[in-house]
Amino acid sequence: MVGGGIGGLGSACLLAKAGYQVDLYEKNEILGGSAGIFSAEGFTFDMGPSWYLMPDVFENFFSLLGEKVEDHLELVKLGPSYQIFFKDRGKKVSLYSDLARDIPTLEAIEPGCGVALRDYLERSKFQYEIALAGFMYKNYDTVFDFFNKQTMLQGPKLHVFEKMNKYVERFFSTDELQKIMEYQLVFLGSSPYDTPALYNIMSHIDFNMGVYYPMGGIHEIPKAFVRIGEKYGARFHTSSPVAKILTEKGKAVGVRLASGEEKRADLVICNATIRHAETLLEPQERTFSEDYWEKRTLAPSAFILYLGVEGKIPSLTHHNLIFAPDWKSGFAEIFDNPKWPTDPSLYVCAPSVTDPNVAPEGCENLFVLVPMAPGMKATESELAAYADKTLALMEKEMDIPNLRQRIKYQRIFWAKDFIERYNNDRGTALGLAHTMNQTAILRPNNISKKVKNLYYAGASTNPGIGMPICLISAELAYKRIIGDRTAGHLTELTP
Repeated sequence: MVGGGIGGLGSACLLAKAGYQVDLYEKNEILGGSAGIFSAEGFTFDMGPSWYLMPDVFENFFSLLGEKVEDHLELVKLGPSYQIFFKDRGKKVSLYSDLARDIPTLEAIEPGCGVALRDYLERSKFQYEIALAGFMYKNYDTVFDFFNKQTMLQGPKLHVFEKMNKYVERFFSTDELQKIMEYQLVFLGSSPYDTPALYNIMSHIDFNMGVYYPMGGIHEIPKAFVRIGEKYGARFHTSSPVAKILTEKGKAVGVRLASGEEKRADLVICNATIRHAETLLEPQERTFSEDYWEKRTLAPSAFILYLGVEGKIPSLTHHNLIFAPDWKSGFAEIFDNPKWPTDPSLYVCAPSVTDPNVAPEGCENLFVLVPMAPGMKATESELAAYADKTLALMEKEMDIPNLRQRIKYQRIFWAKDFIERYNNDRGTALGLAHTMNQTAILRPNNISKKVKNLYYAGASTNPGIGMPICLISAELAYKRIIGDRTAGHLTELTP
């Protein structure tokens, strides 16, 4: 196996539990992919994902492995789930994934929206259940696999061909409420102006299912999968970059490491992005051309600050967002006219609010993320200036006095690092965006068209972006291997 992100670790666990001999080779010094971790000056930082969503998918996956989530993760349901600062408006709202608390908060912004919200979330829940049961756990080879009888019957109810912003506008009239219903699309690396309205299912995940945190940090998730994989005999090799996928007579037969050592195998699963994975093949063995990749819409990159801050910050909860007034221009700077964000929205995670072990006593651990276009360039001085701009924005909008003077540790991570550490195309943080033409059957498939026994798992194939979604991709790769073409979550593994 190539790559030890969530999709790769999940695939390794499934195959090992089913009786396969599994060796996984990871480029970096730790497993977990973007869900990595590092420590500095007493602070422990999750490097990437920070939201634990879709607990049902995690429970299903652990159950398939014969395990229980609670035996591996100490989950805390966050309350509030998050808070939102509306830039230049002096408004701040906290939401709890509890409609009894949230509706009065939202009605203070948009009077009478409670009825519309309940209707919206009922529809969102219905669509989520259809998506999981009907097509998220199903592999596709032709349009007829997707546009089957069930999809055609349910299609109009799923709003696959309507854009998210138009759908949301039918329920909510204020700019603030519309943004609250659309911000989750950032987790999918997409814009509400070019994402299928089907992804309103994120609101059900948010408002109805809640937001959780595994004590110790998100990296506890890959650590759990490593323990489970090793329990069933999987072997994990770090600092072992793969230089070549070996083929013979049109069939994958192993990998060659950068060290020159060759490892033979009956099949290969690649958890690297598909564009990078295909550079490990000969040109004639690649499914996609360079022209194809250049025309894809990438999810945003990110300008990230890992900050260790002296003193507590009472104005922050675990998850915090700042929404800029002009969202449309902000998304245009990412997807249409790439430039460094001039008036950015941003996200701040303060895990030390929940977990005192990730920061020294009396200090805060902050993860600050500004979405930005992939492919941007900058000098060190320009990066430092943008960091200062971001910190000044936080001081003003989040009521954090003297933040810049209180920083004990700072590290910048941005597009260049996403390329160097994860081989991500043009420095995208997430992969392919979930646009209208990059969803479901239109997303790159999880099996090579040119090389037999070569499979893919992870965010660049189906179903797409996000930790729970990558676990589903691992199950789909496993289904490919065993020849299972059914829809729905598996309940047992085939030896």
